[in-house]
Amino acid sequence: MEFKPFENKVWLASPTMHGEEIKYVTEAYETNWMSTVGANIDAVERITCEKLGCKYAVALSAGTAALHMAVKLAGVKPGDKVFCSDMTFDATVNPVVYEGGVPVFIDTERDTWNMDPVALEKAFEIYPEVRVIVVAHLYGTPGKIDGIKAIADRHGAVIIEDAAESMGASYKGKQTGTFGQYNCISFNGNKIITGSSGGMLLTDRKEAADKVRKWSTQAREHAPWYQHEELGYNYRMSNVIAGVVRGQYPHLEEHIAQKKAIYERYREGFQDLPVSMNPYDAKYSEPNFWLSCLLIDREAMCRQVRSETEALYISEKGKSCPTEILEAIAALNAEGRPLWKPMHMQPIYRMNGFVTREGNGRARTNAYLEGECPDVGMDLFDRGLCLPSDNKMTPQQQDVIIEVVRQCFQ
Repeated sequence: MEFKPFENKVWLASPTMHGEEIKYVTEAYETNWMSTVGANIDAVERITCEKLGCKYAVALSAGTAALHMAVKLAGVKPGDKVFCSDMTFDATVNPVVYEGGVPVFIDTERDTWNMDPVALEKAFEIYPEVRVIVVAHLYGTPGKIDGIKAIADRHGAVIIEDAAESMGASYKGKQTGTFGQYNCISFNGNKIITGSSGGMLLTDRKEAADKVRKWSTQAREHAPWYQHEELGYNYRMSNVIAGVVRGQYPHLEEHIAQKKAIYERYREGFQDLPVSMNPYDAKYSEPNFWLSCLLIDREAMCRQVRSETEALYISEKGKSCPTEILEAIAALNAEGRPLWKPMHMQPIYRMNGFVTREGNGRARTNAYLEGECPDVGMDLFDRGLCLPSDNKMTPQQQDVIIEVVRQCFQ
């Protein structure tokens, strides 16, 4: 069966606006508070603390800016090794390098697709000097953060939590973005709620929040003139962007419910296919279901090969692969994506350390080029993809996407 392309594109994840946003943006405009101070900024910092359960929130220009400030607060110096999630977007890792740190990547575990606590413990055996861990929660699913925190505490390490994808998700009843000493969320255009851009640094430490407020406004000292004694940054959120975020916040739970419904419809639609959805621990965690992802069973994979920038596959009856499914989705005028390519496979970080639960993983990386996937993140990247997960997608559109994916296995 062939389907006509959708008239309007179905996105992976795009902003969902409601109307309150323009009220607060207009208020900023009409009161002339268009810069990096104003009532909207004060409000979103307060609301963030109330919703997520942290003591201090500092509104910044991006989640990446918040991560950079967190790395700086953690005291990372040039040459310091830092343990980082391997399966993530490079914005999680780049701020470590901004401060001269050297990322060491920790392999992924299969239960949640997040940092593997067993591999993290092994990493401390290899690099006992490390004192900072940057951990991300992939696609809105909380990692095993209590296990990671216990390991960090034993080794005297600081946790920086990247909750850019997982705002509103919880682990054992506690919101992600509140487990580390310094934590970050994002309001980028594709996130669960948006400001079009923007992010937050979250912490329970007043001194840390005060430092970030200073650093993010060019580190001006208290003086009648422009006095500078340390390096500063232009990282503060604008009152206009904060107005959009302020109007979005009342709809956070609504967006999460919509995303969960999308996830459940996919899971129901694929239940007799040789695939699985991105997993989570229903006993302890409640994801925000930001993106619904699909993982093809190994025995149901047709032959696929990827270079650095291209992919080829050979179609086989009863089998498929991410490239074939993504091409079929694109033909509908819908957007899917491959899973994040692990950081240890990226050319920019290919010489950095990489640790699996068995130890040093670098000796096995070349196996991927020979058609094998010996490490978890590498295997997920090989077999997985992100499905259209926009909360404006109709059930009828999703039914068509499900049927097109099913046809790929016929």
